[in-house]
Amino acid sequence: MHRLSLFFIAGILLWSGCYSFRGVSIDPTVSTYYVEQFTNNALNAQPALAQRLAEDLKEKIRTESRLVFNDTDPNIEFKGIIVRYDVTSEAPQPGETTALNRLTITTAIEYINNVNEEKGWKKNFSFFYDFPSSTDLSSVEDEAIKTISDQMMEDIFNAAFTDW
Repeated sequence: MHRLSLFFIAGILLWSGCYSFRGVSIDPTVSTYYVEQFTNNALNAQPALAQRLAEDLKEKIRTESRLVFNDTDPNIEFKGIIVRYDVTSEAPQPGETTALNRLTITTAIEYINNVNEEKGWKKNFSFFYDFPSSTDLSSVEDEAIKTISDQMMEDIFNAAFTDW
C-alpha cells in the first residue's frame, strides 16, 4: 500500500511538470525576449512608472516562461507606451459627493514576433484601482500601481503566450 502511494504521488508530480494549467503556449523556436523601456505619454504619472512597468513585464516573462532576456536580436519584443494615468470620481452619493475615486492606467503594447510576424499585435491594456474619496491618492498610489501593474502584466502575458 505504501509503495502504491509513493508511485501515485510520483506520477502526479511527473505529470504536473509536463502540463501547464496556465495554458502557456510558446513556439519551440522562440527562446529569447526583449522588453523595451516604456514611454510615458500620460499626464500626471509618476516619473518612474514607465521603468517600473517595463521591469514588471520583464519579471513576469522571466519567472513564468522558459524565455531568456536578450537585447540583441530577440525572437520576440515588447514595446509599451503609457497613454493614460488619471483619477476619476466614481459612485456618486447624495449631495454631489463621491464615495470612490478610481485610478486608471492604460498602456499601448506592441508585441513583435520576429520568428512569425503574423503573430504580432498592438493592443491597449487597462486596469484600475478604486479608493475612498476621503483618501489622498499619494497615500495609496504605490499599492494602486502594484495592483494595476500585476493585472496588466497578467493580461499582456496571456495575450502573448496563451491560446485561450
